[in-house]
Amino acid sequence: MAHTLDLSVKSTSSPLVNITGLTRDGLMQALVDSGVVEARKAKMRMQQIWRWVHHYGFTDFDLMTDIAKDQRAGLKEKFSLARPEIVERQISNDGTRKYLIRMAPGIEVESVYIPSVGRAGALCVSSQVGCTLNCSFCHTGTQKLVRNLTTAEIVAQVQVARDDLGEWPSPKEDRQLSNIVFMGMGEPLYNLDNVAAAIDIISDGEGIAISRRRITVSTSGVVPELEALGNRTQAMLAISLHATNDPLRDVLVPLNKKYNIAELMAAIRAYPGLSNARRVTFEYVMLKGINDSPDEARALLRLLKGIPAKINLIPFNPWPGTDYQCSSWSAIEAFAAILNKAGYASPIRTPRGRDILAACGQLKSESEKKRASVVRREQREEAASIQDSLPAGESLPFAALAGGMID
Repeated sequence: MAHTLDLSVKSTSSPLVNITGLTRDGLMQALVDSGVVEARKAKMRMQQIWRWVHHYGFTDFDLMTDIAKDQRAGLKEKFSLARPEIVERQISNDGTRKYLIRMAPGIEVESVYIPSVGRAGALCVSSQVGCTLNCSFCHTGTQKLVRNLTTAEIVAQVQVARDDLGEWPSPKEDRQLSNIVFMGMGEPLYNLDNVAAAIDIISDGEGIAISRRRITVSTSGVVPELEALGNRTQAMLAISLHATNDPLRDVLVPLNKKYNIAELMAAIRAYPGLSNARRVTFEYVMLKGINDSPDEARALLRLLKGIPAKINLIPFNPWPGTDYQCSSWSAIEAFAAILNKAGYASPIRTPRGRDILAACGQLKSESEKKRASVVRREQREEAASIQDSLPAGESLPFAALAGGMID
């Protein structure tokens, strides 16, 4: 895609192809290319493997009892079903679950499961490692962008949550995980190819089977990719708006300097499938004295006129070092009342997972700081151990002993 950043995975540490990230067509072709499955049997074998992996959640080829043993052995030589490592799992006082997931050495992301959101519960997934947008109110935006997540790494976040919730095989009723929101780390439209493929896999009716109507992609406004997002994914659209005029949005969402509000609104009005049944969600973080006045509420109404829309008002989630403050509850309620009176659904989002830094805009940074300190401690311990093993009179450089082996 013309506007997809080249942040592809460079590592070739594992020669095995991870089936998690293959679409149906991709899996069928991979089976043939591997030489394990004959072309004439590839579709049947693909369907069998697909159901074991995405409906039952299996991670072991030996459990796929409708596939011959010799072929299972061949599959193990060419393919992987491995889950990424769960480095840390935290549960908030309100039941929110945050997962720190290691996709590869030095590559970690956070995903958040929020109960009682959507039909039953929503999983907030990441699309990139870090973020490039630098939205001034967002803690995640202070973190350096490393790379795009692969399709397998995006789908794996759903698998990890399903594992933790004990929700295999994919249930038809009484689900705990019913909705997916691409609102974690990163800008999904800068990784559209992998996001679109992941949505194809997640929404497949014979697998994880989460309807596209229950999958929402949030963007800060990568205007040239909006039409492609709608056509390729049929996902619900959410816009990280936060301001009604360009000077303010330039500060809050710097991407606005590239694609201003007028361009963004024109692209939204042309979004494929836009209707009263498929409304756009506008996300609006409430910042004290910045964007929370009644005049701003009325400006928002003028901006959205004629667009089938819902407006999520998000109380600002504080983080260390920020100068922003959350609007008072009375200011948020007054803002919502103006929108409601005009006929717009404008729920005030209840902050979830604040005690584990899992709320909107808080992902990853605290875990990254903690991880860095752990790495330095381990390096000091390793250096001390090496020092003890050296002959008398020899020593490591001071920088190594001090934990200076990393930047």
